[in-house]
Amino acid sequence: MMLYLPPGRPRHGGPAGFGVVHVTLHMALRDIFDHITVDNIDEKIRLAHSVFTRIRKAMGVLGAPRIAVAALNPHAGESGRFGFEEQSIIGPAVLKAKASNIDVEGPLATDTLMPKAVDGGYDAVVAMYHDQGHIALKLLDMFDAVNVTLGLPIIRTSVAHGTAHDIAWQNRAKSSGMVQAVLTAARLTVT
Repeated sequence: MMLYLPPGRPRHGGPAGFGVVHVTLHMALRDIFDHITVDNIDEKIRLAHSVFTRIRKAMGVLGAPRIAVAALNPHAGESGRFGFEEQSIIGPAVLKAKASNIDVEGPLATDTLMPKAVDGGYDAVVAMYHDQGHIALKLLDMFDAVNVTLGLPIIRTSVAHGTAHDIAWQNRAKSSGMVQAVLTAARLTVT
């Protein structure tokens, strides 16, 4: 899953927009540690690289996508003071992707990484868990954000905010997310 903000508004990233790809999604925090592996992180880096290669091409943006990988622990673990996942898992995953000529950096502390990314420093961020990526992106623009399912043989997009059953048939729903989801799907079909 990638949450995506299309370009065109302030703090929507660079000329190709801004995306957050998640290593883990809907699970309890205590369960994510079993899923934070070199292979899972490498897979998400490659998915982010692939989709942003397509998006950049569709939008006429030159160059390779720039990917940042978020740390798991505060301050990127501070050299093991707050955990060793950055050194033993996330760092090796980044090196593995770099060996395939992917423009990727990390692990980076999320609190400094996200402001740089939304100002165009990176096309995508690979977040370790749901709220690490979701909260940051939805605070920027919840109603224009698009959910893009990665790794499928088809293009699948939807609104990022969910189905909003609680406001159905009350004439309160906003259509901008659906419009952006359709436009994003159309861009992805071009490439």
